Amino acid sequence: MKFIVPSGTILKKLSSISSVVPSSPMVPILENFLFEIEANVLNITASDLQNSVVVSMEVEAEENGSLAVPAKMLIDTLRNLPEQPVTFSFNLENYTIEISSENGRYKLAGENASDFPKLPDLGRVDKLEIPSDVLADAIHYTLFATSADEMKPSMNGVFLSLDSNGAHFVSTDTHRLIKYKREDLTSDFDTSIIVHKRALQILKTSLPSEREIVNIEFNPSNIIFSFSNYQLTSRLIDERFPDYEKAIPVDNDNVVTIDRQELINCLKRILIYANKTTNQVRLKLTGGELAVSAEDLDFSNEANERLFCEHHGGDIEIGFNAKFFLEVLNHIHTDKVLIKLSEPNVAGLVFPESQNQDEDILMLIMPFVLYNYA
Repeated sequence: MKFIVPSGTILKKLSSISSVVPSSPMVPILENFLFEIEANVLNITASDLQNSVVVSMEVEAEENGSLAVPAKMLIDTLRNLPEQPVTFSFNLENYTIEISSENGRYKLAGENASDFPKLPDLGRVDKLEIPSDVLADAIHYTLFATSADEMKPSMNGVFLSLDSNGAHFVSTDTHRLIKYKREDLTSDFDTSIIVHKRALQILKTSLPSEREIVNIEFNPSNIIFSFSNYQLTSRLIDERFPDYEKAIPVDNDNVVTIDRQELINCLKRILIYANKTTNQVRLKLTGGELAVSAEDLDFSNEANERLFCEHHGGDIEIGFNAKFFLEVLNHIHTDKVLIKLSEPNVAGLVFPESQNQDEDILMLIMPFVLYNYA
């Protein structure tokens, strides 16, 4: 089996899926890319068992066939070659690969393609189409708030629910909760799934820069994202997502409108003086003034600043983890943000000052219990 391809073109394809290849796999075959040629189309697969990515490209091939090729050695070789046509020759009897270029010849030991894990057959599936920019926004707003706690698998991904009213993308790590709604994404059927954050991390770096439709197919166990010459298959999280609506407070009489970047800069400075374990900062609202302060009693460090804001409601003092607050603010793009509060022991809500007609973004942060040591 032999084919010719530009070195830069195939390197770009391989680099786009190389992050899927595990560094220390439980199954050695996963250290390889699976190359499959059929009718002058080369399909390259990378897998970590939970996630499998297939990219396709046209090549000049003499015959069909398949072989597993060492991923790291192949990429390292191509990275150090100048742009030029390269010829791949596969010996399917002894599983060897020979790469020929203008500079020389390189021989690699491959493996039997039949040992590579097969992609699951989804059978009957539900289908959904999402524009790539909308999907990118959904991932941007929710992915950062997924949990890293393996003991809470239901929070290790993004919850997606669909009905005739729209689509909800939700994530939480118990400290933060993000709800992103799209009213322009509707479905004739009601369904809900949890997509693992690892799949969304892979997808995030691969979505096209130009607006394009992403086709989504899923059953209770697996999901497939496909567009252009790219396909990601991932195993879904088979758990029950928390009843997140109960965590969202409804009576928020204190409403603050404040410059987002000013608040970010303030929190960054105040965080330097906060306790390194809790990262706790205090926000005290009095009239049209927001006082932000922090202290570290172990090292006698403290800092405070005052910012002007628009405030409707009574005076209130509440504590938050500054790092969590900063992450929320950094994932909002409007010049100003709305912060809605009710009580010092009740979660705070953060919103962009303005939102697009078809979207609704809500970001929740759990508070700290404040103690006075005076």
